Amino acid sequence: MLNIFVLEDDFLQQTRIETAIKKCMTEAIKETGNHQFFFLDIEIKGEEKKGMEIAREIREKDPSASIVFVTTHSEFMPVTYRYRVSALDFIDKGLNDQDYQEAISSVLIHAAENVNKTIGEDSFSFKSEHSQIQVPFSDILYFETSSTVHKVVLTTKKGHM
Repeated sequence: MLNIFVLEDDFLQQTRIETAIKKCMTEAIKETGNHQFFFLDIEIKGEEKKGMEIAREIREKDPSASIVFVTTHSEFMPVTYRYRVSALDFIDKGLNDQDYQEAISSVLIHAAENVNKTIGEDSFSFKSEHSQIQVPFSDILYFETSSTVHKVVLTTKKGHM
């Protein structure tokens, strides 16, 4: 199941996004699992980049969370690279209702299609008669040949294996 959170300080915009989410969830998404999904406005209570600061905090706590900015400030899109929040998308609040619904549905369907991937489907696995390892591809930095014959060194974010 997707856990969806909305950060929006304008009640009408909050209602608009919640309505679009509910419509998509009832019509298109039938998933299981657990995944965090955040729709964030960039400007909150007059603070221009507050949404990006919150996105950075979310990313630190949950590297696999999906973050989508729903904003009138599309000019801040390049700034998110400095914040390193890996936003999935930017949705312009100025879109007409049909395009807005399609944009919301598109990101939710994308997340739902990827939420059920098991670690086994998205990881490197090796099994011998003496051992077995399984490492998510996202943790692998590189493979290299070892000075020991018939050995390979796997380097991950956590070190060598």
